[in-house]
Amino acid sequence: MAIHLHDKRIRLRTILFILSLAMIFIVSAGIHAQQSKQTPSPKHCLWLVKTPQNKAVYLLGSLHVLKSDAYPLPKAINEAYSLSQKVVFETDLAAMTDPAVQGKMMAMGLYPEGQTLFQNISDEMQSSLKEKMTNLGMPMEHFARFRPWFMAVSLTLMELQRLGFSLEYGIDIHFYGKAGMDEKEIGFLEPVDFQLELLGKMNARDQKAFLGQTLKDLDVATQMADDMLKYWKKGDADNLYALLFKSFEDYPQIENRLIGQRNRQWVKKIEEMMAEEKNMFIIVGAGHLIGPGSVVALLKEKGYRVKQE
Repeated sequence: MAIHLHDKRIRLRTILFILSLAMIFIVSAGIHAQQSKQTPSPKHCLWLVKTPQNKAVYLLGSLHVLKSDAYPLPKAINEAYSLSQKVVFETDLAAMTDPAVQGKMMAMGLYPEGQTLFQNISDEMQSSLKEKMTNLGMPMEHFARFRPWFMAVSLTLMELQRLGFSLEYGIDIHFYGKAGMDEKEIGFLEPVDFQLELLGKMNARDQKAFLGQTLKDLDVATQMADDMLKYWKKGDADNLYALLFKSFEDYPQIENRLIGQRNRQWVKKIEEMMAEEKNMFIIVGAGHLIGPGSVVALLKEKGYRVKQE
């Protein structure tokens, strides 16, 4: 059944960002002082895994926000999609438009009536937040009840939009709509509720650290976004990993929650899907496919033949 997203993109925008993009900017501390590695660059952020039945499983590292000029995508990516009978996403994007799901997200993202963000963060963080919101031209009173994690992802989204990025051009949205129109089989690696809880159930200490780091990262957001896009286009896994994971050195518990645990669960799910004996095109955030402990690394450890395309 075809899935049409044009009339749903506005409703998906904030939810998708919260669920799958938030970790991009939490891991960016120290980027402006980091040197790029001079390594040979593969072609694309795309990996081919051969199954025991000699079927192809393509792993595409997604950037959840892009600019319109990112399209058309490289030929190798479109060919991998065309050769696949099944397209797999992190979660069911259409389910996120369910009012019940949206209501649950808002319940997790907002303080109860009578509580405010400023009651729960330091004076220094309040001052920095007010300054950032003024620079973005956004009235702080509209965000008074936002919990720190919800405020952090909202700030990041607003900054990315200011820089010309949009979820409408993200890899996930693009292929989700295309798979629906092409009537391909669609699968998912984890339920929507699980993704909602990734940040929604983060403890108060980690939420404040998340917001504090985001406020710092906005100062280098332009350079980070440009570098991230450059490395992704070149398939430069080493530099992309260095860019995205630098600050996880200070937040190992958040890295494990957002990345490590999920990678291990996804590998189990991917192995189960391999039994279907179909060519598959699996799209997940690029951070899940690079570096030690990634889906790619874990599959190699299990003996699968994996190569970057």
